[in-house]
Amino acid sequence: MSLALKSLKKSFAVGFLFCLVLTTAQKKMVVVLDAGHGGSDHGTNRTYSSLGYLAEKDITLAIALRVGRMLEKEKDFKVIYTRKTDFLPSLSERTNLANKSGADLFISIHVNANVRTDPHGTETYVQGPNQNKQNLEVAKTENNVIFLDKNDKQMFSQYDPYSPESLIALRIQQSKYLERSLILGGLVEDHFVNKDNRNSRGVKQQNFHVLRQNAMPSILIETGFLSNYEEAQYLASNRGQKEIAESIYNAIINYKKILDKKNSSSQEINHKSIKAENPLKNSFRIFLTSSSRKMPENDPKLQGLKNILIIREGELYKYYYGETQFASVRDNYLKEAKSAGFKDAFIVGFIPNQKLESGYYTIEVYAGKQKLSNSSYILQTLKKLEKTRRNDGFHYTYGNYPSLEEAIKNQEEISKKGIKNTTLQKVSR
Repeated sequence: MSLALKSLKKSFAVGFLFCLVLTTAQKKMVVVLDAGHGGSDHGTNRTYSSLGYLAEKDITLAIALRVGRMLEKEKDFKVIYTRKTDFLPSLSERTNLANKSGADLFISIHVNANVRTDPHGTETYVQGPNQNKQNLEVAKTENNVIFLDKNDKQMFSQYDPYSPESLIALRIQQSKYLERSLILGGLVEDHFVNKDNRNSRGVKQQNFHVLRQNAMPSILIETGFLSNYEEAQYLASNRGQKEIAESIYNAIINYKKILDKKNSSSQEINHKSIKAENPLKNSFRIFLTSSSRKMPENDPKLQGLKNILIIREGELYKYYYGETQFASVRDNYLKEAKSAGFKDAFIVGFIPNQKLESGYYTIEVYAGKQKLSNSSYILQTLKKLEKTRRNDGFHYTYGNYPSLEEAIKNQEEISKKGIKNTTLQKVSR
């Protein structure tokens, strides 16, 4: 490669990274607001002679809508609600909505209760193994909603809300997001104390299902005890709901400022380090894991990592993260993979535009138990598909490419035609 071409390639890489930094900085923060319970599930509830019937589902919805209205006035935020009216989304629907929308934050709002009337104050939970007996009782109450929805009954069929073993077994899956969840939780509780003069019971870890499957920083806020008369008055009042909503809103705003500051410092360091180094001869990706079955898009197991390359070799789907020719970026990708839970991740080198000596790459455009119908969009759009039948069903592949780069380029072209979620397949002769 000529010196001029190397220089041009280096300049392009730096320029591309700078544009990527600007694009990232300008991206709106997507916040999913989850009003706990709803519909047939009233959540915790009490009847007081002076207040009437109070239900958790109504209080959480009122607070969530207030928070959302304030965030919607901010140009840097996009708000998604799991519900805006009195109905019951399943727990899987709530988490799937957050994952599929590429959310940056998931905030679930609840109201607490106790068999005694004296406990009062706020609590914020992040996902994690916590075996404290009192917190376990809270987790039982919130997780019990699983049995109200047929979809959740099927997904969590082995879960017993009254079994401590079940709760202890719910291991944290989002280690990458735990630190950020703790930051946000701390900000929420700080605002409750310093702005609203509330009693904070702290930020705690617990295994709530509604947090467990989210691939983003997530918190569950217990805004107060409905079993305490004074706090029930506050939770039901316009003033109380307004103050609670404002505290949550301010915590989110401050969280974004902290995150923007950290990202800005990190991006500046990365930009300087790349500017000072030369690209390497090989291209590098991070091998994450392999599986006999293909994971769905946005699977929580991938921990929200983007830029994933999937290559099927034989009976295994192999997952690679990132791609770069810069050592500093390569090493940072490896750190990100390990912090996301892939402790056995390792670096793999690829020779750019290398043609396979024996074999080729093809693109798996469909895999399923049923054959594609003649009227399917895939068959109508792509010609000369190769169909094979395996133990797990029918597989349709397209094209024959000697190098990985050519296969990726054609995969992108197919994606532009609306055929998504395809997989590269390495075929040996």
